[in-house]
Amino acid sequence: MGMLKEFKEFAMRGNVIDLAVGVVIGGAFGKIVASLVADVIMPPIGLLVGGVNFTDLKLEMKPAEVVDGVEKAAVTLNYGNFLQVTFDFIIVAFAIFMFIKLINKFNRKKEEAPAPPLAPPAPSKEEVLLTEIRDILKTK
Repeated sequence: MGMLKEFKEFAMRGNVIDLAVGVVIGGAFGKIVASLVADVIMPPIGLLVGGVNFTDLKLEMKPAEVVDGVEKAAVTLNYGNFLQVTFDFIIVAFAIFMFIKLINKFNRKKEEAPAPPLAPPAPSKEEVLLTEIRDILKTK
């Protein structure tokens, strides 16, 4: 029974719950950004480069051939999918960077709220005494 109680305490700690919420929100945000990349950003880029679908780009290393009535598939280097995933990563990383930058901007504004002006502190007894001595010495 002790292990079950210990697991319950572990699972109910604030850090674990915050992490779980972060993972769920991060997954949802990832889907939004992936849709932004695939459905909004990549079509115009593909149009700019001549209607190329990046995932279809490949380098044929050996053509398809028929040997003894059996067709052997071509050997290809599929670099287009790599390019697509790389573009996706760059755009997702930039979107997350901008999102974090926006959050930090709002947090800085809260921190930079001007503090009310404070009255200057009253001079200490030593300062008052030294001021009086200075004034006496000036008069002599």
